[in-house]
Amino acid sequence: MEVIEADVVIVGGGPAGCTCALYTSRADLKTVVLDKNPSVGALAITHQIANYPGVSNEMSGEDLLTLMREQAIQYGTDYRRAQVFGIDIEGDWKTVYTPEGTYKGKALVLATGAMGRPASFKGEADFLGRGVSYCATCDGAFYRGKPVAVVGVNKEAIEEAKVLTKFASTVHWITSNEPNQEDFHVKDLLEQSNVKHWNKTRLMLIEGDDGGVTGIRVKQRSEDLEQNLSLEGVFVYMSGSKPITDFVGDQVAFKEDGGVVVDDFMSTTSEGVWAIGDIRNTPFKQAVVAASDGCIAAMAIDRYLNSRKSIRVDWVHS
Repeated sequence: MEVIEADVVIVGGGPAGCTCALYTSRADLKTVVLDKNPSVGALAITHQIANYPGVSNEMSGEDLLTLMREQAIQYGTDYRRAQVFGIDIEGDWKTVYTPEGTYKGKALVLATGAMGRPASFKGEADFLGRGVSYCATCDGAFYRGKPVAVVGVNKEAIEEAKVLTKFASTVHWITSNEPNQEDFHVKDLLEQSNVKHWNKTRLMLIEGDDGGVTGIRVKQRSEDLEQNLSLEGVFVYMSGSKPITDFVGDQVAFKEDGGVVVDDFMSTTSEGVWAIGDIRNTPFKQAVVAASDGCIAAMAIDRYLNSRKSIRVDWVHS
């Protein structure tokens, strides 16, 4: 089995991983990116980018990610499609195991994101990125003046539903259980004039066509028959975003919410290992935040591997 050594091994090829690879490669550090599938991450399934600085809102998330990946490769990154099933971070060399080979790095970066929640409803996977979304902050503006549904009763669902009230003509809030009526955020959401609460209601099916979502079917606990709702967007918040860390085991510390613990330089509790992007389960899961994480980690890694006391800047004064 092939054994490949590098200065930096990055597990995950999303915006965090690609940004980190760009910076480490430009710092003349031999960098390998191991990416399971470039088409399934949070950015890759975003059908239109509207809030990444300097990027046209006509660009898709997949196109932006392709540009990031190609830029990193241009500067020397060794990009490989590989499914990581385990790591060993004992010692100076960090080892990453894949079915195709073993990768050893002086620095290891965990950047696998937080798309671990499986689809909960019929039609959810079929229309993901075509009307089904997990991020109102990312996609809410696309539904200005249009009806949408928010599914879930947790804190994230309530906050995201409030975001959508600024854009959507109607926000159908679907909760299988009674929300806490004493919660200020619940009260505030229900007071919005364009919110229709479907209490004790189950989402049965997400429907659509080649153009995307066209509606949903719901069933209230007190009713025998299902009801059809015509709408264009469905925002699902059943279990939140689950960081993808199954290959890590207990080799780094985790927060109660499942995110990896890091310091200000994105270092984990294990020396020589960094964690960036949504794997940290940050409150703001945005591509620009993930890219920032990647930059910070890369500069810290450069300092770590070269025993620098300060971080090199990326500009030249004339």
